[in-house]
Amino acid sequence: MLFSFLFTFSSICIYAQTPTNAEKDSLYIVHYEDHKSPDKVLHAEPLFIDLIRDLGARKGEREWNIGMGITDNLKFDSYEALIEYEWAPINRLGLEVELPFTFYSPLNGTETAKVPSNRLNSLKLAAQWSFFVSEEKATSMALGYINEFELSSFDQFAKPLIKGNIYNPFLVVAKRWGTNFHSLLYTGPLIETEFKSNHTHVVYMVNSNFHYMIAGTRNFIGVEFNKSFGPADFDMTIRPQMRVGIADNLLIGIVAGIPVSRENQRLSSFLRLIWEPHHKTH
Repeated sequence: MLFSFLFTFSSICIYAQTPTNAEKDSLYIVHYEDHKSPDKVLHAEPLFIDLIRDLGARKGEREWNIGMGITDNLKFDSYEALIEYEWAPINRLGLEVELPFTFYSPLNGTETAKVPSNRLNSLKLAAQWSFFVSEEKATSMALGYINEFELSSFDQFAKPLIKGNIYNPFLVVAKRWGTNFHSLLYTGPLIETEFKSNHTHVVYMVNSNFHYMIAGTRNFIGVEFNKSFGPADFDMTIRPQMRVGIADNLLIGIVAGIPVSRENQRLSSFLRLIWEPHHKTH
């Protein structure tokens, strides 16, 4: 009788102390935001065109990213690889250094001479300042700037070393709806200048993002709509994606690319490995 009573009582206590997924979400948000100064809001970050650092970044945060992807460009395949390091030297300021590579492989029937040369695309430097962060409104806004020094292909390396420059100021607005739904808008002009010809090409980027964070986890599923507007031209690629936590400080993102118009390319895929050194346990 006594044993039965103790067993029942302990079962009730264990059940009462086990949080539901909804409670886990709330606890995670509280712990992530932790109501310290300055404010910081939990947002789902897109995986293909990612942010320079978390919105509302706090001093000392840092992250390594390694990315790999493949794109079918009708006449050849392109293989992308990148390594990037991002950190916050002070509250709300994120900085990033990235090295993106592209390697090309001709498809059957395509002459090698018509395939672009392998290259280290650029040295990419970026900064992002979160000028508005409200835990109460679950909203963050940031201004940023990316500068890419375009490099010559490997077969023409240093002839010249830097062949052009890309200027990309941008605005980010993010909103969390409740505990699971996230939206984010990333927009700005992309201005590319080629030094040799002094030619300048301008497109306007509008990237809208929607994500659902899985209850009780850091994992999410979502979609990016990457849109570009140029002179008499419009392109959009839909990128369904998911992020899965492998360990407390290690995440993997998986992205598919579906172009709305297949003028230059067909399907693509992209994989991002995210490592957060000294990431605290939630």
